[in-house]
Amino acid sequence: MHDVIDRSADVIIIGSGIGGLTTAALLQQQGISTLVFEKNRYPGGSCSSFQREGYRFDAGASVFYGFAENGRGGTLNLHTRIFRQLGIEVKTVPDPVQIHYHLPNGFSVPACYDRQAFIDALAARFPHEKKGIAEFYRELEEVYDILSSLPAGSLEDIVHLGVVGFNNPLKTVALAMKSFRSMGKTARKYIADEELLRFIDMEAYSWAVQDAVSTPLVNAGICLADRHHGGINYPVGGSGVIPQALCRGIEKFGGSIRFLSEVTGIILENGEARGVRLADGTEYAARAVVSNATVWDTFNRLVTDSRFRMDESRFLRAPSWFQLFLGVDASVIPKDFYVHNILVDDWKRYNQPGGTIYFSAPTLLDHSLAPTGKHTIHMFVTAEADDWETYQRGSREYLEAKEVLAANVISRTERILPGLSEAIELKVLASPLTHVRYLNRYKGSYGPLLKPGQNILQKPQNTTPVKNLYAVGDSTFPGQGVIAVTYSGVSCASYVARKLGKPLEYLL
Repeated sequence: MHDVIDRSADVIIIGSGIGGLTTAALLQQQGISTLVFEKNRYPGGSCSSFQREGYRFDAGASVFYGFAENGRGGTLNLHTRIFRQLGIEVKTVPDPVQIHYHLPNGFSVPACYDRQAFIDALAARFPHEKKGIAEFYRELEEVYDILSSLPAGSLEDIVHLGVVGFNNPLKTVALAMKSFRSMGKTARKYIADEELLRFIDMEAYSWAVQDAVSTPLVNAGICLADRHHGGINYPVGGSGVIPQALCRGIEKFGGSIRFLSEVTGIILENGEARGVRLADGTEYAARAVVSNATVWDTFNRLVTDSRFRMDESRFLRAPSWFQLFLGVDASVIPKDFYVHNILVDDWKRYNQPGGTIYFSAPTLLDHSLAPTGKHTIHMFVTAEADDWETYQRGSREYLEAKEVLAANVISRTERILPGLSEAIELKVLASPLTHVRYLNRYKGSYGPLLKPGQNILQKPQNTTPVKNLYAVGDSTFPGQGVIAVTYSGVSCASYVARKLGKPLEYLL
């Protein structure tokens, strides 16, 4: 290995997903030199934006927590705290509704910022479960209250755990007890109505891609309670604004992001990570390496030592996605329409590939994303790469298969947007193979999911079996979603900084 000075940094980060960029920004601001390598010409991974014919689309995420401006400390509102720490401004616009659910049997409910209005809407549909609804969502409020008072940090950092436990003994114990509980089993303590329990499954599936029984109560407390406190806020300019702001923060403090630089290997010496190798053969040295790749890509592709291979059977694998990016005439979307929507036709199929349609129209909040008189629409359904690998990308059969699935999704969506198919002026389609190609994700997957019965603390953490190799992103605790991977970045930066002798201050 060529340990060349101008090819070195204290910490190398593989991939510019939000978790990796958060790690780099916080370390760099602390005086720990970082170097981020990204295979694409833009940052953000699935939290990025792209343009077509005057439209700007979110490549993936579009529901954002963590931008509230309240003065509370703790684990929540991480975007606000991080950008405040970096001295970087990200403008946002509040969204009054997290998701509008359109479910079987005419069940329609918006999960609005106003918590009581949401609870009342559920109670109106299920008056016999009014008490159970209040008790279940109170449990989520309790989790939120704990998390909003405990500072963010690494669960593997003994010093951090000691400080938190000493200053907040009762809440620390309470959170530890709740970490062993699932969202679904907690709901069943209070609720018996099967349709309502299906809705709670959908509440979990909307962001965790698992039913409520498989979803940890702690994760639910973050997303399903914080929507009524910090709320949902959309970054002006689209999702790509978030990674771009993190890049500015990295560069502001002297760090570097190298685009069009694909890492093809992590260099190990005596079982210790010492650097990375790029596709062109260039090697870079570092005191520590942080991988933003999935757990399978990290240990079954970038690390070639078979002793560290990750067995796929250890966890469930999150699905990939089939996505539609549409530019439409604005007249097709009524004025009282909400930005984020979920459609389920049949409860028996909601968790099957294509069974649930996710739909967003961010131009309802940010008109700059489309030409005058137009809207952007982002629609997506779960899909498996295995079902697409028989096609050759770009072939006539592949293109036809995409068009057939897109037509099905569009037709089903006309249940809430009549005339959608005639209003489309631009259409861009992406299959799971697109996720493999652009994001280097194994099977296009969005990381490991816990099996039923597994505790949230069994999720991979930031440390790995390889010395000085750390992990970040949706393969690590707490899991999938932009705010979750942001937390993983804060946690990783905190742990690595202490290891390198420059511990971070808690985010304020």
